[in-house]
Amino acid sequence: MALGKSIRRVEAKAKVTGKVDYVMNMTMPEMLHVKLLRSTIPHGKIKNIDKRAAEEIEGVIKVVTGEDLQKLDINYYYGPAFRDQPVIAIDKVRYVGDPVAAVIAESVEIAAKAVNYIEVEYEEFEPVFQVLDAMKEDAPIVHDTIRPAGSFADLKSLLPKSGSNICLHYKLRHGDIEKGFEEADHIFEDTFTTPAAVHLPMEQHVALAYLDAEERMNIWTANQSPSFVRSEVSHVLKLPESKVRVRVPYLGGGFGTKLYVKIEALTAVLALIVKKPVKLALTMDEVFITLTKHATVFTLKTGVTNDGKIVARKCTVAWDTGAYADIGPRITQKSGFTAAGPYDIPHVQIDSYCVYTNNAPAGAFRGFGIPQLVWAYESQMDIIADKMGWDPLEFRKSQVLIEGKEHATGQIMNSIGFGEILEKIDDRLDWKTYRSTAKQPDQQNPRIRGRGMAIGLKAVLTPSISGAVVTLFADGSASVYSSTVDMGQGSDTILGQIAAEVLGLPSEKVRVVHPDTDVTPYDTITAASRSTFYMGNAIQKASEDVKRQLFEFVSEYYEVGSEELELKDEAIFVRNEPDKKLAITEVIKKIFKMPAGSIIGRYVFESHYQSPDPETGQSDDVAIFWFAGGTAVEIEVDRETGKIDILNMVSLGDVGKAINPFQVHQQLYGAAIMQIGQALFEECKYDHGQMINASMADYKVPTFKDLPARSETIIVEDPHPEGPFGAKGVGETASFGVQPAIANALHDALGVRIKDMPLTPERVLAAIKEAEESSNSRQKVSVTNEAKGER
Repeated sequence: MALGKSIRRVEAKAKVTGKVDYVMNMTMPEMLHVKLLRSTIPHGKIKNIDKRAAEEIEGVIKVVTGEDLQKLDINYYYGPAFRDQPVIAIDKVRYVGDPVAAVIAESVEIAAKAVNYIEVEYEEFEPVFQVLDAMKEDAPIVHDTIRPAGSFADLKSLLPKSGSNICLHYKLRHGDIEKGFEEADHIFEDTFTTPAAVHLPMEQHVALAYLDAEERMNIWTANQSPSFVRSEVSHVLKLPESKVRVRVPYLGGGFGTKLYVKIEALTAVLALIVKKPVKLALTMDEVFITLTKHATVFTLKTGVTNDGKIVARKCTVAWDTGAYADIGPRITQKSGFTAAGPYDIPHVQIDSYCVYTNNAPAGAFRGFGIPQLVWAYESQMDIIADKMGWDPLEFRKSQVLIEGKEHATGQIMNSIGFGEILEKIDDRLDWKTYRSTAKQPDQQNPRIRGRGMAIGLKAVLTPSISGAVVTLFADGSASVYSSTVDMGQGSDTILGQIAAEVLGLPSEKVRVVHPDTDVTPYDTITAASRSTFYMGNAIQKASEDVKRQLFEFVSEYYEVGSEELELKDEAIFVRNEPDKKLAITEVIKKIFKMPAGSIIGRYVFESHYQSPDPETGQSDDVAIFWFAGGTAVEIEVDRETGKIDILNMVSLGDVGKAINPFQVHQQLYGAAIMQIGQALFEECKYDHGQMINASMADYKVPTFKDLPARSETIIVEDPHPEGPFGAKGVGETASFGVQPAIANALHDALGVRIKDMPLTPERVLAAIKEAEESSNSRQKVSVTNEAKGER
């Protein structure tokens, strides 16, 4: 049995010994290198580019600009939702960092030198940087024309709004919001913000492109979506997909920044121009301005009754998608429809806006917009509970979505483990005892402790497709052909375990072939916590196809029904007849009448889906599965410095079924630790569109000193009826609640409420000072009133 075992990652030894292939380390004969000249202004027209001095430098092969592209018979624009991003700037730039020219040279050093010799003349336009300003009717327009891509079924209905920076407005209407607020005894309204942040995988964006002897475009790339790269590069180059081959080895991290096309289209076009292998590897500083997490402004209005029931919630979310939409429209819709939270609320109104600005582009980031939303609604849950004098844990328990309840989209929930998650939070924080014995903090002690919690809900990407092929060889080993990218999440191991379980093989006899669009079937993307469910289903059923073929032969051989056969331990048995047994190798030998040959199984798994109504957002089947996550923390905050230390962090996730428990624990831990940075200090800082902390020297990420003194990860298993062996996704689950849990613990400790991320020492100190000034002001008023009464 391979299922449920904590098997060591198949690539572990190769990684620790430095033998794993990464595109960054690849070279080819006659390979050329590329460096980019980037815009120094946030918004403007390119009037002239003088590249003569750069092209005269020895070793420079060519300098390519948008004007050069317009001489080629290609499509200049690409993008997963809207084709709004040019391969290289054509006529106009839209943010500081927009690629304006590409230098192709014999070495990286020569290319980097030549970039400095290119002169660009701009006509500057008025920029817009704040998302709420960009939504105004008189705001400068970032894109005059928006071209829907039509690449994915769920995006075809997401139509842009012309003549505005609002490139998408998603609406959800559930119940009667006005009636809901009329029924409410109390109404709370709060606005929360989150900043842009960056992914920072250890491996930067890198691609290597070349034409082979058949004039086919070959691309090696560090990318999470090889199938999409093939189709989009095919579109750009106006080539049939059969003329584009994309291969992906292991990735040194992705977290969303390597989704869809980033540098692949440009690299392919440059290879087409010079007819030689071309490699483009971004520096870490360039990674900062390639893609960020969406900054958000979220206004939340909630109505509650005196008996603790949420009866109405109105959500308005503005997503700063930056200069190009990337996958922002999908985030705006698919994350937007969870903005009301994981609660049974009869009246909900959601307006979710994807908005262009002249900031760096924003797109998928681990959690896919959910952490920004959970930050707001889980902070407000504690605000409401505190104001009303309710226990925040019991307040959540009384109305959390469970099996059979209706989500705001209209879909009935199933396989959703919030009940157990909240019970385990209660247990791990010793919540009831803590609440009943909590005492006033010692005013002489500068370090105060507090506890907090948060829960969050995410829907998996739906609709979506994954194809798999499984080949069983004559020696009893097997290969799985899958376009899922292993980027550190251990998919090679888990997907191999699924095949091994079905085929009755030890895991070490199953190999997962890395994505190669000439060999491995189509897969939508490797992201959104979808791979175990979608690709796992495809592999399970492809393996069952192999098993069916084996059983057909053996049932005829032994003259028994297939239902009487069993496959385990590398052999096929007839139940209750121990003498009737054939090893897999014997079966194949008998089938092919020689010790050679292979049996091939295949399957394409596609989700069911009902597109939401464009006016109400209602759908009976908007997500094939949902997953629940929770976070509980105990913190210690220094009142004199504002620094927050996490003493204990508990991360919980409903994963359906843990195929490999150890890897699930790793995913829960990794997602939570990544969010600690987002909670305490990570943010992109801009000055007139220029990111001023776009380097590892200036941008702080968590180190070992920032880790919780104690961490615990808890697997909750609420099996999904359609998942492979009941499994769901896990990669993002523990990312949802970290930020609000810490903020709620901060309020528990000091009574201060911060509504803007991150919770830096400066913000904490400012909040403490504001609370003290407010308290002193109230005391003065009280003393004055008493004095007046005495007179």
